[in-house]
Amino acid sequence: MAFHKKYIPLIIGVAIAIGVFIGGKLNFTDTSDRLFTSNSKKDKLNRLIDYIDYEYVDDINTDSIVDVTVNEILDNLDPHSTYIPKSELERVTNNMKGDFVGLGVNFYTFNDTITVIRTVEGGPSEKAGIKAGDRILMADGDSIFGKEWSNADIISKLKGEKGSRVRLSIFRKGENHLLEIKVKRDIVPIKSVDASYMLTDNLGYIKINRFAESTYKEFKRALDDLQDQGATQLALDLRDNPGGFLGIAEQIVDEFLEDDKLILFTKNKTGKIEKSFATRRGDFEEGEIYILINENSASASEIVAGALQDNDKGTIIGRRSYGKGLVQREMSLGDGSAVRLTVSRYYTPTGRSIQRPYDNGKSGDYYNDYSKRLSSGEFEDAEQIKISDSLKFTTPKGKVVYGGGGIIPDIFVPLNTTVQNETINYLKRREYISNFVFEELDKDRSIYDGVAADDFVPNFEVSDDIVIKFQDFVNFKERTNITFVAYHDQIKRLIKSELAQQLYGSTIAEKILNETDDMIEEVILLSRGDNYFEVNLSAKKNKD
Repeated sequence: MAFHKKYIPLIIGVAIAIGVFIGGKLNFTDTSDRLFTSNSKKDKLNRLIDYIDYEYVDDINTDSIVDVTVNEILDNLDPHSTYIPKSELERVTNNMKGDFVGLGVNFYTFNDTITVIRTVEGGPSEKAGIKAGDRILMADGDSIFGKEWSNADIISKLKGEKGSRVRLSIFRKGENHLLEIKVKRDIVPIKSVDASYMLTDNLGYIKINRFAESTYKEFKRALDDLQDQGATQLALDLRDNPGGFLGIAEQIVDEFLEDDKLILFTKNKTGKIEKSFATRRGDFEEGEIYILINENSASASEIVAGALQDNDKGTIIGRRSYGKGLVQREMSLGDGSAVRLTVSRYYTPTGRSIQRPYDNGKSGDYYNDYSKRLSSGEFEDAEQIKISDSLKFTTPKGKVVYGGGGIIPDIFVPLNTTVQNETINYLKRREYISNFVFEELDKDRSIYDGVAADDFVPNFEVSDDIVIKFQDFVNFKERTNITFVAYHDQIKRLIKSELAQQLYGSTIAEKILNETDDMIEEVILLSRGDNYFEVNLSAKKNKD
């Protein structure tokens, strides 16, 4: 049988199409009987979703089903592989990027009205003339006050493209008419360096709340400023820092380690190892460094602490850290959502993994670790820290360190239960202190006109009457009858710190809290050659 020449192009085209089809299906682990079947794992899920979409008796939001399915799959992996739905991705991305496009105001919904707590320094709202205490009533002619407006609705209404303008109608106390202020939306930074100041004549202090894209630049500016003020020692506060970008942690470590010192290495599922070394650019290699950590210091915070500890650089102070030694990579799922999937483990320079066990995946055991450590007495007694001799490592100078679950500090500082307890933590979570301070401050802001931060810190005192007012405020909100007799002084300090936050910013607020902080006191003693907690621990061991 002969083919006419005119059919040859058609035959070639069909052959190419079949080849493309086979190539797309081909998997070298497949047997021949699977080559032309479409019953793969992915097809199975896709087919089920299609059946529900087109055949199921009721209308179902299959997007929500997919979200549940993705979360169920990830729940069977490690505790840190997570799904980020489309609705959350922008917020999460902005937080890790370190900035967002907006107006640059911190606000509080007071009596169903957006009230400005503080404008971001140098931000769009400050430039436009908006002040703390201003009530934003309308945006582009639309009312944005009332019980039906949630914070999410308000944020959605106020946000827009960079360079676009929004016309705000503002009520300001003392003015007899509404103010019309146009604000040009712009990039607003999300600070990751909460505080930077000198603790003593030569000891500087920097507190980092996360490792975002902008963190290294913020840190470097703060470090340079402290060195200009004479800092030859540095306290780097990583307490309650949940981590972030691994690369940013490496950059910060590089400031302290000499050239070619190993910072960490990672290993993926194929066994491929990638090592990260310090470069020549470090500006604090000759300085003394103290790293403050606690049970909530995780991931990138632990990379910093582990790299310095394993290189015999500096001193780690505090309590055993969280124990996260897994590296995630964010991957788009194509519909505006994403997954952060664990792609490798990281190891400190001595070769230890500080990831704590997760044999049961994301079960309650993993996330109840904090409660178990608290009840075991670990937060108050270093000898209650569980260690394994099989996970013992040695630094170049002979110091013994352990893997298997967090960074164990060189100097242990017990939890101060007067400062940190469930009552205080509850008040913070509910933002009662912040809201109370705002309402008190808003009664008459002129009281603080001309009061400089340098005068406020040493001279301002919170009265007993204010504590009683706060107690009444909480009891009204909670419909209860609690008293703060046991935490009287701590409540005063928290109120003063929050007042400083709203008047002067986070550095002054942290400075007030640090005045009676046990770890800060220990750092100052160490920098002067003393060591209160180590002496006491040694005495305890000798006694035992």
